Amino acid sequence: METSRRFDYRFSGPDGLSLELAVVLDGETMTCVEPAPVAKPWTALAAHQCGNCPLDPARVALCPYAARIEPVIRPLENLISHETVVMEADDGNRQVSSRTSAQAAVSSVIGLIGAVSGCPRTAFLRPMAWFHLPLADPEETLFRAAGSYLLGQYFAQDDGGTADWQMDGLKDHYRELRTVNLAMAGRLREAGGQDAAINALVRLDALAMGVLDSIDAFLDRLGPIFRRLGP
Repeated sequence: METSRRFDYRFSGPDGLSLELAVVLDGETMTCVEPAPVAKPWTALAAHQCGNCPLDPARVALCPYAARIEPVIRPLENLISHETVVMEADDGNRQVSSRTSAQAAVSSVIGLIGAVSGCPRTAFLRPMAWFHLPLADPEETLFRAAGSYLLGQYFAQDDGGTADWQMDGLKDHYRELRTVNLAMAGRLREAGGQDAAINALVRLDALAMGVLDSIDAFLDRLGPIFRRLGP
């Protein structure tokens, strides 16, 4: 496995917007190396702590998620959700380029950073982040979430544990994630964040809600595809 993984994002858009951002993951821990966390009043853990956060503000000064996305939020804070931007993402093997809404572009990079930020409630997303797919649509997100979780259950069983083939744990993870997404949006509102960043988190929450609401029906649709392959 690689010792690190790097994703280079470039944004260009209205009013001369031009931003380059590197997201670097440590291969051993699958946590974020870049961008570095930034201490601001709104990124303090106690400022707007998620109701399901297990961290202790007496021991942890910064919210891992908020502190890691602050370098993204500020350069893009004047964007309006519906404005069109050009987003390019390069992982060293492939390049993805798209003209899309500001909220979709921002949610792609926030989702990546949030997954590897060190937030305990997003840790289950780290394997998906390692194989990050910029601008994944809801169906791609469902497929990747289910596949990633089931691979985790295979390895859990291989290590002598009990596998959750019904994916009840995945649904629990996404319920917790929804709490985090909504609390992060609340943090940004209190910090005076612009609507592209806030709606980027709302979009991430919609994807999380889609996993919860659609996973069983989605698996029913996938069944015939895989069963055609035979034993």
